[in-house]
Amino acid sequence: MMKHFSLFFTLPFFAILPFASADETPGTWPISRLQSEVPAFSIEDEGRPIQSILYAGEPVDGKPTEVFAFYASPKTLRNLNEGQKVPGIVLIHGGGGTAFSDWVWLWAQRGYAAIAMDLSGRRPPAPTFRADGGKVPDANHSREDRVRLEKAGLDHTHAEKFESIGGTRDDDWPYHAVANVMKAHTLLRSFAEVDPDKTAVTGISWGGYTTCLVASLDDRFKAAVPVYGCGFLHEGESVQKPSIDALGERREAWIAAYDPSSHLGKCTVPTLWVNGTHDKHYVLDSYAKSYALVQAPRTVRIEPRMRHGHQPGWEPKEIGIFVDSLLIGGTPLPKVGGMSISADGVVSLPYESKVPLVKAELHYTSDEGLRTERKWETLPAVVQKGKVIAEGLPPEANTWIVTLTDSRDAMVSSEAGFAKR
Repeated sequence: MMKHFSLFFTLPFFAILPFASADETPGTWPISRLQSEVPAFSIEDEGRPIQSILYAGEPVDGKPTEVFAFYASPKTLRNLNEGQKVPGIVLIHGGGGTAFSDWVWLWAQRGYAAIAMDLSGRRPPAPTFRADGGKVPDANHSREDRVRLEKAGLDHTHAEKFESIGGTRDDDWPYHAVANVMKAHTLLRSFAEVDPDKTAVTGISWGGYTTCLVASLDDRFKAAVPVYGCGFLHEGESVQKPSIDALGERREAWIAAYDPSSHLGKCTVPTLWVNGTHDKHYVLDSYAKSYALVQAPRTVRIEPRMRHGHQPGWEPKEIGIFVDSLLIGGTPLPKVGGMSISADGVVSLPYESKVPLVKAELHYTSDEGLRTERKWETLPAVVQKGKVIAEGLPPEANTWIVTLTDSRDAMVSSEAGFAKR
């Protein structure tokens, strides 16, 4: 049975419409409004383990829009004591993705209230469950099964992401993506079972890109995990660079408004950066320049040849460990210091860890050409008390990292090192 909240929330919903005529400069957001006004919403299937929510999105051309989201929590799983509060997390899909019920299910079982919205104006099929209460995976659904909403906002094609730049922000997907994520955050924090002071955000690929922007603008989050996504998309080998370059005279305007490099310097939220050495969508050079801008503690997890995708992007156990450490007092990931390299190729890396390290490795490449095609080599490193030592980094190496694995099989890395040319 659908549960409506329109009686209480109708006024704030319609009250947002006059803002459409206010300052609509690309690259700006009405932060105060997005943080303070709970959007109108309805829950379609209250009582189910995973609930379907429609909430009011940002208007387009002065017309109201709706955003679809899945929501699950210990409360929806019937595993919450009366009056108990739980931490919350906002989950942002990437290109070609949607609100994934598998993702909210994963976090609800971890003890979090989780909301995952669709940022393309669609809704996926409702989740299904086995007789034993287990969940049937989303993999049984295809993109063709997603339905366009009657009051859909912008789609997320290249036209809305890039080519709309110029004039107002009204037709810019990056503006709407960030605003509608912030609305989901405000909605999540309003739920009685959620501790509003303990929330995090993570996103994958384009969702990681959006996480970079959201974490730079919404300081209510206590942790942020951009997976793959980063800034400096207008540089190097980024697959997005041709689309940005094609904007011609509008190129610099897009970069200033919507490339995360223009906003990450304002980020004061602790971050975990998850990526691979060979990712072609968010290349290592741009990634390193992005995390260097953050004005808060940062942890890096660069995995040799990490696969790119939604499931590979939410699977790393380090994401849950990192968020737990900041929201519920969990044991943190190892803290890695700055790397030093001697003239004879000995790499030294200080670390602090509350959990014993069981392995460390030095990874490097001496190849040139496209990063996605470079061959990397791996050498063992020696774990000492408070320090990791690796020998044998050749003088011709141009890029390198050191990975550290603890007894939980949780892996972090050094920040990437690059040879000066």
